Amino acid sequence: MTKPTLYLFGSAAPPVHDVARVIEEAQTDGWDVCLGLTPTAARWLGDSLDALGALTGHPVRWEYRMPGQPDVWPKADAILVAPATFNTINAWALGITDKWLVGVVAEGIGKLIPMAMVPCVNRAYVAHPQFNRSIDTLWEAGVRVLYGEGGFVPNAPGRGNPDLYPWRAALDAVADVRDPASNS
Repeated sequence: MTKPTLYLFGSAAPPVHDVARVIEEAQTDGWDVCLGLTPTAARWLGDSLDALGALTGHPVRWEYRMPGQPDVWPKADAILVAPATFNTINAWALGITDKWLVGVVAEGIGKLIPMAMVPCVNRAYVAHPQFNRSIDTLWEAGVRVLYGEGGFVPNAPGRGNPDLYPWRAALDAVADVRDPASNS
């Protein structure tokens, strides 16, 4: 039996440095994982991109392919966007697809790909009026958003602890949106 494919997409926030462990957890959960990053997250993880590609068995992606180039990944059965920064969340909700990762998830809404998202923002960003509008837009579009109790709780600027990021809840949520009946 073929494993379902999870696109694990990360933005440039401190929890992205733990992505190798998260990939291994997702693989243990039975996923074939493809790792996608924002361009800044790819720069942050630059020295480990080859190792991350070897871990997943797929090249790590962060930019659009050229016209005519084949897609190097299998079709997604589900997408998890975590950590999702203020910029990624707002661009996704507003449909601003200049970054490959945002283009994939924006299109994923129309393709009805099951998706979950976990923010990684501080309280100063949350105070911006667009943030809650974007969260509401993604919820209304069918994205499972883990924000607030049971998900990500914003911290004061500069006070985040990446070790407390809710990776396990994120993996459980994306499994649930893919197959809600099996997790009842």
